[in-house]
Amino acid sequence: MTSSPSRVRKSRQSGLPEGSASSPRGIAPPVRMAALAALAFAVAGVLAACSSGTPSSSSGSNGSASEAQSQYESVVDNVLPSVVQISANNSTGSGVVYDSNGDIVTNAHVLGTATTATVRESVGDKQMNATVVGTFPPDDLAVIRVQGGASGLKPAAFANSNNVQVGQIVLAMGNPLGLTDSVTQGIVSGTGRTVGEGSGSNALITAAIQTSAAINPGNSGGALVNLNDQIIGIPTLAAQLPGQAGLAPGIGFAIPSDTVRNIAGQLIKDGRVTKSDRASIGITGETSTNGSGQGVGVGVISVTSGGAAAQAGVKPGNVIVGLNNEKITTLEQLQFALAQLSPGSRATIHYTVDNSTTPRSGTGTLGNLSSSTG
Repeated sequence: MTSSPSRVRKSRQSGLPEGSASSPRGIAPPVRMAALAALAFAVAGVLAACSSGTPSSSSGSNGSASEAQSQYESVVDNVLPSVVQISANNSTGSGVVYDSNGDIVTNAHVLGTATTATVRESVGDKQMNATVVGTFPPDDLAVIRVQGGASGLKPAAFANSNNVQVGQIVLAMGNPLGLTDSVTQGIVSGTGRTVGEGSGSNALITAAIQTSAAINPGNSGGALVNLNDQIIGIPTLAAQLPGQAGLAPGIGFAIPSDTVRNIAGQLIKDGRVTKSDRASIGITGETSTNGSGQGVGVGVISVTSGGAAAQAGVKPGNVIVGLNNEKITTLEQLQFALAQLSPGSRATIHYTVDNSTTPRSGTGTLGNLSSSTG
Protein backbone atom coordinates (compact mmCIF):
# COMPACT_ATOMS: atom_id res chain seq x y z
CA MET A 1 0.00 0.00 0.00
CA THR A 2 1.12 3.53 -0.69
CA SER A 3 0.69 6.30 1.81
CA SER A 4 1.18 9.43 -0.25
CA PRO A 5 -1.82 11.76 -0.12
CA SER A 6 -2.98 13.21 -3.42
CA ARG A 7 -2.92 16.71 -2.03
CA VAL A 8 -1.75 18.65 1.01
CA ARG A 9 -4.14 20.77 3.01
CA LYS A 10 -3.37 23.04 5.90
CA SER A 11 -6.47 22.88 8.01
CA ARG A 12 -6.92 23.10 11.74
CA GLN A 13 -7.78 19.70 13.16
CA SER A 14 -9.00 18.82 16.64
CA GLY A 15 -9.70 15.44 18.15
CA LEU A 16 -7.79 14.04 15.23
CA PRO A 17 -7.28 10.34 14.57
CA GLU A 18 -3.73 9.11 14.46
CA GLY A 19 -3.11 7.58 11.07
CA SER A 20 -2.68 8.97 7.56
CA ALA A 21 -4.61 9.00 4.39
CA SER A 22 -3.60 6.07 2.30
CA SER A 23 -4.87 4.55 -0.88
CA PRO A 24 -4.56 1.13 -2.48
CA ARG A 25 -1.74 0.91 -4.96
CA GLY A 26 -2.45 2.57 -8.27
CA ILE A 27 -5.58 4.50 -7.31
CA ALA A 28 -6.27 7.89 -5.84
CA PRO A 29 -7.62 8.24 -2.29
CA PRO A 30 -11.23 7.09 -1.93
CA VAL A 31 -14.05 9.58 -1.66
CA ARG A 32 -16.89 9.59 0.83
CA MET A 33 -20.25 8.28 -0.24
CA ALA A 34 -22.85 10.57 1.30
CA ALA A 35 -25.72 11.09 -1.11
CA LEU A 36 -26.72 14.31 -2.81
CA ALA A 37 -29.62 16.16 -1.22
CA ALA A 38 -31.62 15.96 -4.43
CA LEU A 39 -30.79 14.27 -7.70
CA ALA A 40 -32.61 14.39 -11.02
CA PHE A 41 -31.82 11.37 -13.11
CA ALA A 42 -33.18 9.08 -15.79
CA VAL A 43 -33.03 5.32 -15.61
CA ALA A 44 -32.27 3.70 -18.96
CA GLY A 45 -33.10 0.06 -19.57
CA VAL A 46 -30.38 -2.09 -21.11
CA LEU A 47 -31.29 -5.30 -22.92
CA ALA A 48 -28.91 -8.12 -22.07
CA ALA A 49 -27.40 -9.79 -25.12
CA CYS A 50 -28.37 -13.41 -25.69
CA SER A 51 -25.69 -15.89 -26.61
CA SER A 52 -26.20 -18.04 -29.66
CA GLY A 53 -26.43 -21.80 -29.54
CA THR A 54 -28.53 -24.25 -27.63
CA PRO A 55 -29.12 -23.49 -23.92
CA SER A 56 -27.73 -26.04 -21.52
CA SER A 57 -30.22 -28.63 -20.34
CA SER A 58 -28.16 -29.71 -17.35
CA SER A 59 -30.52 -30.00 -14.41
CA GLY A 60 -27.52 -29.71 -12.08
CA SER A 61 -26.58 -26.28 -13.45
CA ASN A 62 -30.16 -25.06 -13.43
CA GLY A 63 -30.61 -26.37 -9.92
CA SER A 64 -27.47 -24.62 -8.68
CA ALA A 65 -28.51 -21.32 -10.25
CA SER A 66 -31.96 -21.61 -8.75
CA GLU A 67 -30.56 -22.38 -5.32
CA ALA A 68 -28.18 -19.41 -5.52
CA GLN A 69 -30.98 -17.08 -6.53
CA SER A 70 -33.19 -18.35 -3.74
CA GLN A 71 -30.39 -17.76 -1.24
CA TYR A 72 -29.84 -14.19 -2.45
CA GLU A 73 -33.57 -13.49 -2.22
CA SER A 74 -33.67 -14.94 1.29
CA VAL A 75 -30.80 -12.71 2.44
CA VAL A 76 -32.50 -9.63 1.00
CA ASP A 77 -35.82 -10.54 2.64
CA ASN A 78 -34.14 -11.06 6.01
CA VAL A 79 -31.68 -8.15 6.09
CA LEU A 80 -33.07 -5.30 3.98
CA PRO A 81 -35.75 -4.45 6.60
CA SER A 82 -32.85 -3.57 8.95
CA VAL A 83 -31.45 -0.97 6.51
CA VAL A 84 -33.01 2.51 6.67
CA GLN A 85 -32.65 5.80 4.86
CA ILE A 86 -31.31 8.76 6.84
CA SER A 87 -31.79 12.41 5.95
CA ALA A 88 -29.79 15.13 7.73
CA ASN A 89 -28.41 18.53 6.79
CA ASN A 90 -30.07 18.41 3.35
CA SER A 91 -28.30 15.18 2.39
CA THR A 92 -29.26 11.53 2.55
CA GLY A 93 -27.50 8.29 3.33
CA SER A 94 -28.20 4.92 4.89
CA GLY A 95 -28.17 3.35 8.32
CA VAL A 96 -28.44 -0.07 9.98
CA VAL A 97 -30.74 -0.81 12.92
CA TYR A 98 -28.38 -1.75 15.75
CA ASP A 99 -30.69 -2.82 18.58
CA SER A 100 -34.29 -3.00 19.78
CA ASN A 101 -34.04 0.41 21.50
CA GLY A 102 -34.17 2.27 18.21
CA ASP A 103 -30.41 2.84 17.93
CA ILE A 104 -29.17 3.06 14.33
CA VAL A 105 -25.53 3.06 13.26
CA THR A 106 -24.39 5.09 10.26
CA ASN A 107 -21.41 7.07 8.97
CA ALA A 108 -20.44 10.25 10.78
CA HIS A 109 -20.14 12.03 7.44
CA VAL A 110 -23.79 11.26 6.65
CA LEU A 111 -24.80 13.41 9.64
CA GLY A 112 -22.12 16.07 9.45
CA THR A 113 -22.83 18.57 12.21
CA ALA A 114 -26.54 17.69 12.52
CA THR A 115 -27.99 16.89 15.93
CA THR A 116 -31.24 15.49 14.54
CA ALA A 117 -32.18 13.37 11.54
CA THR A 118 -35.15 11.82 9.77
CA VAL A 119 -35.33 8.04 9.34
CA ARG A 120 -37.39 6.25 6.70
CA GLU A 121 -38.10 2.56 7.17
CA SER A 122 -37.12 0.12 4.45
CA VAL A 123 -40.65 -1.29 4.27
CA GLY A 124 -43.21 1.40 3.45
CA ASP A 125 -42.87 5.17 3.68
CA LYS A 126 -43.06 5.65 7.44
CA GLN A 127 -40.71 8.37 8.68
CA MET A 128 -39.44 8.89 12.21
CA ASN A 129 -37.53 11.65 13.92
CA ALA A 130 -34.18 10.75 15.48
CA THR A 131 -31.56 12.44 17.64
CA VAL A 132 -27.81 11.99 17.43
CA VAL A 133 -26.50 9.83 20.29
CA GLY A 134 -22.84 10.35 19.44
CA THR A 135 -20.29 10.49 16.64
CA PHE A 136 -16.70 9.34 16.25
CA PRO A 137 -15.27 10.96 13.09
CA PRO A 138 -11.89 9.15 13.22
CA ASP A 139 -13.68 5.89 12.34
CA ASP A 140 -16.47 7.73 10.44
CA LEU A 141 -19.14 6.18 12.68
CA ALA A 142 -22.18 7.62 14.43
CA VAL A 143 -25.30 6.44 16.24
CA ILE A 144 -28.75 8.02 16.12
CA ARG A 145 -31.86 7.00 18.10
CA VAL A 146 -35.42 7.20 16.81
CA GLN A 147 -37.96 8.99 18.97
CA GLY A 148 -40.90 6.58 19.00
CA GLY A 149 -41.56 3.73 16.61
CA ALA A 150 -38.56 1.64 17.66
CA SER A 151 -40.75 -1.46 17.98
CA GLY A 152 -41.27 -1.44 14.23
CA LEU A 153 -37.55 -1.62 13.49
CA LYS A 154 -35.71 -4.89 12.97
CA PRO A 155 -32.20 -5.08 14.50
CA ALA A 156 -29.53 -6.54 12.25
CA ALA A 157 -27.14 -9.37 13.12
CA PHE A 158 -23.44 -8.49 13.00
CA ALA A 159 -20.78 -11.02 12.03
CA ASN A 160 -17.24 -11.33 13.36
CA SER A 161 -15.30 -9.47 10.66
CA ASN A 162 -12.11 -11.33 11.58
CA ASN A 163 -13.65 -14.30 9.82
CA VAL A 164 -14.22 -12.48 6.51
CA GLN A 165 -12.43 -14.18 3.61
CA VAL A 166 -11.34 -12.80 0.24
CA GLY A 167 -13.64 -14.22 -2.44
CA GLN A 168 -16.63 -14.36 -0.10
CA ILE A 169 -19.90 -13.36 -1.82
CA VAL A 170 -21.48 -10.22 -0.36
CA LEU A 171 -24.46 -7.95 -0.96
CA ALA A 172 -24.41 -4.17 -0.44
CA MET A 173 -27.72 -2.68 0.72
CA GLY A 174 -28.62 0.97 0.97
CA ASN A 175 -30.10 3.97 -0.79
CA PRO A 176 -27.70 5.00 -3.59
CA LEU A 177 -28.55 8.15 -5.57
CA GLY A 178 -31.97 8.28 -3.96
CA LEU A 179 -32.89 4.80 -5.21
CA THR A 180 -34.27 3.48 -1.94
CA ASP A 181 -33.83 -0.11 -0.79
CA SER A 182 -31.24 -0.99 -3.46
CA VAL A 183 -29.09 -4.12 -3.45
CA THR A 184 -25.85 -4.81 -5.35
CA GLN A 185 -23.77 -7.98 -5.40
CA GLY A 186 -20.05 -8.69 -5.45
CA ILE A 187 -17.27 -10.37 -3.51
CA VAL A 188 -14.80 -9.43 -0.81
CA SER A 189 -11.83 -8.23 -2.85
CA GLY A 190 -9.45 -7.61 0.01
CA THR A 191 -9.19 -7.17 3.77
CA GLY A 192 -7.03 -5.17 6.15
CA ARG A 193 -6.91 -2.05 3.96
CA THR A 194 -6.03 1.34 5.44
CA VAL A 195 -7.81 4.10 3.55
CA GLY A 196 -8.31 7.79 4.21
CA GLU A 197 -11.42 9.64 3.19
CA GLY A 198 -9.68 12.78 1.95
CA SER A 199 -11.67 15.95 1.22
CA GLY A 200 -10.48 17.49 4.50
CA SER A 201 -11.82 14.59 6.57
CA ASN A 202 -10.01 13.29 9.64
CA ALA A 203 -11.35 9.78 9.09
CA LEU A 204 -8.90 6.96 8.49
CA ILE A 205 -10.47 3.54 8.12
CA THR A 206 -8.20 0.75 9.35
CA ALA A 207 -8.74 -2.95 8.59
CA ALA A 208 -11.23 -1.87 5.91
CA ILE A 209 -12.98 -4.50 3.80
CA GLN A 210 -12.58 -3.97 0.05
CA THR A 211 -15.48 -5.13 -2.12
CA SER A 212 -16.47 -5.29 -5.77
CA ALA A 213 -20.14 -4.69 -4.90
CA ALA A 214 -21.17 -1.32 -6.32
CA ILE A 215 -20.92 1.49 -3.73
CA ASN A 216 -22.42 4.84 -4.76
CA PRO A 217 -23.43 8.10 -3.05
CA GLY A 218 -26.19 7.20 -0.62
CA ASN A 219 -24.79 3.75 0.22
CA SER A 220 -22.83 5.36 3.06
CA GLY A 221 -23.86 3.92 6.41
CA GLY A 222 -25.67 0.97 4.82
CA ALA A 223 -24.90 -2.72 5.03
CA LEU A 224 -22.34 -5.07 3.51
CA VAL A 225 -23.90 -8.49 4.11
CA ASN A 226 -22.75 -12.10 3.87
CA LEU A 227 -24.98 -14.96 2.77
CA ASN A 228 -25.64 -15.87 6.41
CA ASP A 229 -27.81 -12.76 6.88
CA GLN A 230 -25.03 -11.00 8.84
CA ILE A 231 -23.53 -7.52 8.53
CA ILE A 232 -19.79 -7.77 7.92
CA GLY A 233 -19.23 -4.06 7.34
CA ILE A 234 -20.66 -0.58 6.84
CA PRO A 235 -19.96 0.78 3.31
CA THR A 236 -18.35 4.20 3.46
CA LEU A 237 -15.90 4.79 0.58
CA ALA A 238 -15.43 4.28 -3.12
CA ALA A 239 -12.08 4.68 -4.87
CA GLN A 240 -11.58 7.58 -7.25
CA LEU A 241 -9.87 7.19 -10.61
CA PRO A 242 -6.38 8.77 -10.58
CA GLY A 243 -6.50 12.31 -11.85
CA GLN A 244 -10.18 12.07 -12.75
CA ALA A 245 -13.50 13.00 -11.20
CA GLY A 246 -15.14 9.60 -11.71
CA LEU A 247 -15.20 6.63 -9.37
CA ALA A 248 -13.14 3.52 -9.98
CA PRO A 249 -15.60 0.72 -10.82
CA GLY A 250 -15.66 -2.22 -8.45
CA ILE A 251 -13.46 -0.74 -5.71
CA GLY A 252 -15.39 0.14 -2.57
CA PHE A 253 -14.57 -0.04 1.12
CA ALA A 254 -16.50 -0.85 4.28
CA ILE A 255 -15.80 -0.35 7.98
CA PRO A 256 -15.44 -3.86 9.49
CA SER A 257 -18.25 -5.02 11.77
CA ASP A 258 -15.91 -5.56 14.73
CA THR A 259 -15.01 -1.86 14.64
CA VAL A 260 -18.69 -0.93 14.24
CA ARG A 261 -19.72 -2.91 17.32
CA ASN A 262 -16.85 -1.52 19.41
CA ILE A 263 -17.51 2.12 18.56
CA ALA A 264 -21.32 1.95 18.45
CA GLY A 265 -21.42 0.15 21.79
CA GLN A 266 -19.41 2.91 23.47
CA LEU A 267 -21.43 5.70 21.87
CA ILE A 268 -24.68 4.10 23.03
CA LYS A 269 -23.39 3.53 26.55
CA ASP A 270 -21.49 6.76 27.18
CA GLY A 271 -22.20 9.09 24.26
CA ARG A 272 -18.49 9.11 23.50
CA VAL A 273 -15.59 6.81 22.70
CA THR A 274 -13.04 6.11 25.42
CA LYS A 275 -11.25 3.16 23.83
CA SER A 276 -10.91 2.91 20.07
CA ASP A 277 -7.92 0.50 19.94
CA ARG A 278 -6.15 3.14 17.86
CA ALA A 279 -2.80 4.64 18.90
CA SER A 280 -2.63 8.27 19.98
CA ILE A 281 0.25 10.60 20.76
CA GLY A 282 -2.05 13.09 22.47
CA ILE A 283 -2.00 16.21 20.29
CA THR A 284 -4.11 18.34 18.03
CA GLY A 285 -2.24 19.63 15.03
CA GLU A 286 -2.21 20.71 11.41
CA THR A 287 0.04 20.28 8.42
CA SER A 288 2.77 22.90 8.50
CA THR A 289 3.92 24.16 5.10
CA ASN A 290 6.85 26.12 3.71
CA GLY A 291 6.69 29.15 1.44
CA SER A 292 5.99 26.92 -1.54
CA GLY A 293 3.04 25.26 0.13
CA GLN A 294 4.86 21.98 0.66
CA GLY A 295 4.32 20.06 3.90
CA VAL A 296 7.27 20.14 6.28
CA GLY A 297 5.72 18.51 9.33
CA VAL A 298 2.79 18.66 11.74
CA GLY A 299 2.42 21.90 13.65
CA VAL A 300 1.35 21.15 17.21
CA ILE A 301 -1.64 23.16 18.42
CA SER A 302 -2.18 21.53 21.80
CA VAL A 303 -0.67 18.69 23.82
CA THR A 304 -2.57 16.33 26.11
CA SER A 305 -1.06 16.15 29.59
CA GLY A 306 0.54 12.75 30.19
CA GLY A 307 0.29 11.68 26.55
CA ALA A 308 3.13 10.31 24.45
CA ALA A 309 3.94 13.70 22.95
CA ALA A 310 4.09 15.34 26.38
CA GLN A 311 6.35 12.55 27.63
CA ALA A 312 8.63 13.14 24.63
CA GLY A 313 8.92 16.85 25.47
CA VAL A 314 6.69 18.15 22.67
CA LYS A 315 5.01 21.50 23.32
CA PRO A 316 2.48 23.64 21.44
CA GLY A 317 4.21 25.48 18.60
CA ASN A 318 6.68 22.67 17.94
CA VAL A 319 6.63 20.85 14.59
CA ILE A 320 6.62 17.04 14.50
CA VAL A 321 8.88 15.92 11.64
CA GLY A 322 9.25 12.19 12.32
CA LEU A 323 7.98 9.14 14.15
CA ASN A 324 10.22 6.16 14.89
CA ASN A 325 12.76 7.52 12.39
CA GLU A 326 10.09 7.74 9.67
CA LYS A 327 9.93 11.19 8.06
CA ILE A 328 6.64 13.03 8.61
CA THR A 329 5.71 16.01 6.41
CA THR A 330 1.91 16.08 6.69
CA LEU A 331 -0.85 15.33 9.15
CA GLU A 332 -1.99 12.48 6.90
CA GLN A 333 1.44 10.84 7.09
CA LEU A 334 1.42 11.07 10.87
CA GLN A 335 -2.04 9.52 10.96
CA PHE A 336 -0.96 6.64 8.74
CA ALA A 337 2.23 6.01 10.72
CA LEU A 338 0.27 5.81 13.98
CA ALA A 339 -2.32 3.53 12.40
CA GLN A 340 0.40 0.90 12.14
CA LEU A 341 1.13 1.05 15.88
CA SER A 342 -0.76 -0.12 18.97
CA PRO A 343 -1.78 1.67 22.17
CA GLY A 344 0.65 0.90 24.97
CA SER A 345 3.68 0.61 22.70
CA ARG A 346 6.62 3.01 22.92
CA ALA A 347 7.34 5.45 20.12
CA THR A 348 10.07 7.99 19.37
CA ILE A 349 8.82 11.39 18.27
CA HIS A 350 11.10 13.72 16.30
CA TYR A 351 10.26 17.43 16.42
CA THR A 352 11.71 20.88 15.85
CA VAL A 353 11.55 23.92 18.13
CA ASP A 354 11.52 27.61 17.12
CA ASN A 355 12.07 26.93 13.39
CA SER A 356 15.27 25.03 14.08
CA THR A 357 16.43 22.68 11.33
CA THR A 358 17.91 20.29 13.87
CA PRO A 359 15.20 18.02 15.29
CA ARG A 360 15.00 16.84 18.85
CA SER A 361 13.80 13.38 19.82
CA GLY A 362 11.91 11.96 22.76
CA THR A 363 10.01 8.79 23.58
CA GLY A 364 6.57 8.18 25.04
CA THR A 365 3.94 5.49 25.53
CA LEU A 366 1.16 5.65 22.97
CA GLY A 367 -2.31 6.18 24.34
CA ASN A 368 -5.72 5.08 23.07
CA LEU A 369 -7.49 7.47 20.74
CA SER A 370 -10.75 8.70 22.27
CA SER A 371 -13.42 11.26 21.48
CA SER A 372 -11.37 13.92 23.25
CA THR A 373 -7.77 13.04 22.42
CA GLY A 374 -5.58 13.00 19.33
